[in-house]
Amino acid sequence: MSKPLVVIDADVLGRQRTGDETYVEQLLRALPRVADDLRFAAITRRPELVPEGVESLNLPARSQELRMAWSVPRLLRRIRPAVAHFLHALPLRCPCPAVVTIQDISWERDPSVMDLRTRLTFKAVVPRAARGAVRVLAISERTKRDVVELYRVAEEKIVVTPLGVDPAFQLGNGRRESYLLYVGAIEPRKQPLLAADAAHALERPLVVVGPTKDEELAAELRRRGADLRGYVSKDELVRLYQHAACLVFPSRYEGFGLPIVEAMACGTPVAALADPAVREVAGDAAVLGDDVTECVRAALAQRERLAAAGIERAKTFSWEETARTTAQTYREAIGS
Repeated sequence: MSKPLVVIDADVLGRQRTGDETYVEQLLRALPRVADDLRFAAITRRPELVPEGVESLNLPARSQELRMAWSVPRLLRRIRPAVAHFLHALPLRCPCPAVVTIQDISWERDPSVMDLRTRLTFKAVVPRAARGAVRVLAISERTKRDVVELYRVAEEKIVVTPLGVDPAFQLGNGRRESYLLYVGAIEPRKQPLLAADAAHALERPLVVVGPTKDEELAAELRRRGADLRGYVSKDELVRLYQHAACLVFPSRYEGFGLPIVEAMACGTPVAALADPAVREVAGDAAVLGDDVTECVRAALAQRERLAAAGIERAKTFSWEETARTTAQTYREAIGS
């Protein structure tokens, strides 16, 4: 008897989509190791990035709308998977049971996080996906609560699958430098200027890693002396974590906050705004509060305690465990 086929939409691979791409890449790497009763295939425009153990389904796309309305449904009808897994949105017509991952629904809580056109698109497709999927994967309890409250989705339909931390993120041998590190997209929701304020107040350099989504914000960061690195390789990101004095995470809304656990795994102190998802992820292994500068000051003063606590906290987040829970969700979807 052949194994059930699970198809995962991996269109984000190679597109420098930060958290989304990391999620899909790590899930594809871990799933074949933890679920040998299932067969996996990935829909992608970058087949060379699909890891070993996963079949590549090459599907070029010029328009995301046409892709989800026509190309993906046609592909699924042809290969007839037991279940398909998507991020945020489902195809217009899905000929098989579907699972959808929702990272966060920040645009529902704070309309300023994206432009009107993008927000209207998300407000149309994400609730539809949450209601139409057999199962919803939420990356935190905070996201699950938001989906239940705002989209009226039954709690028992939502499975919480926290993100993991790549083993590449680990304690380094070199000495710590003086710079503060900000990792994330340059956009209003992430509030990178608060990191710049902290760096100025504490007379420390600021290194910024992540794609620019708001050119004005990026220009202001440069004006304030920040070193903008853009999208960097994983090796370079690990090195930056390992040598940073502190990670500054001033986002006002998160679904999880992956840079927090990456920094912790590298023994880097973390200072962050006390967002509910950040509290959930960081526990007592970071300094959280309402004043970013004071949080950074306190984190620098507690460096040794936070480094030790962070390393232990990061050990509780594993991509293998994420994959195991996800695979069990696939089995439930197939049997539904």
